[in-house]
Amino acid sequence: QLQASGGGLVQAGGSLRLSCAASGRTFSNYGMGWFRQAPGKEREFVAAISWNGITYYADSVKGRFTFSSFSRDNAKMTAYLRMNSLKPEDTAVYYCAPDSTGLGRTRAYEYDYWGQGTQVTVSS
Repeated sequence: QLQASGGGLVQAGGSLRLSCAASGRTFSNYGMGWFRQAPGKEREFVAAISWNGITYYADSVKGRFTFSSFSRDNAKMTAYLRMNSLKPEDTAVYYCAPDSTGLGRTRAYEYDYWGQGTQVTVSS
């Protein structure tokens, strides 16, 4: 089971914290990825964290988005993405996905399990 939450409507310059909870499998050495998809556009990489806590960010969000927490045990994995200084171009559905390689993958096709996303809307 995979659940992303925390989206909403916020004004430009505001902040949101997205959470992702994954359960139902063994998550030893897993990482986590965040992607987003705006209407009419392809799913794009936002952020990823490797099994040992190394983080990767898209240039468009670097310095504004950060993993505020990442925890994992054998049966559950939780990640939080803090999004600051939001811009209208950040508007999209945000998806999280477990990374079985734990390497911090940045390409959507490298992930094979997606949950329902959470809508983030940033007004100007």
